[in-house]
Amino acid sequence: MGLLGVCLALLGAAGQPVFIPVQQFTLAWVHTIEKVRWEEDYVVDTAADGAVLKAVAARVRGSAAGMEPPPDARLKNGWYGYKPQISQPTELRLTRSVFAADYEFCHAGLCRPLSDYLPSDGGITLLTACNANSPIQSSLSLLSATTFL
Repeated sequence: MGLLGVCLALLGAAGQPVFIPVQQFTLAWVHTIEKVRWEEDYVVDTAADGAVLKAVAARVRGSAAGMEPPPDARLKNGWYGYKPQISQPTELRLTRSVFAADYEFCHAGLCRPLSDYLPSDGGITLLTACNANSPIQSSLSLLSATTFL
């Protein structure tokens, strides 16, 4: 199958997706109004038809308007931790704006702005599970086609 990872692509722009070889990572961001950090943990795994993204845990640093943790969340060390309801998302649609801090992509103990991997165009960035042996152009076509469903 090849090296597993994630592919990042700008929804509104043509071009090749960026491949990041990673099997587990955390996606983090700060709520634009409440200024509270949110984190979600993911695993990239193999499936019969390729790579698959699995959401394994999530946490939010507090509770405020519009960002209440789910009822099953447990407070521990200032974080409300819970298991995401959608455990196997097909893709993540990350809205990136010049008016908000960028998402952070964390793995191997380091967090970096998503713009270190793929600059934002102020629109939506698609994140999907993929593998290094996938034809890059066909991956981009697949990503673009799924956004309009």
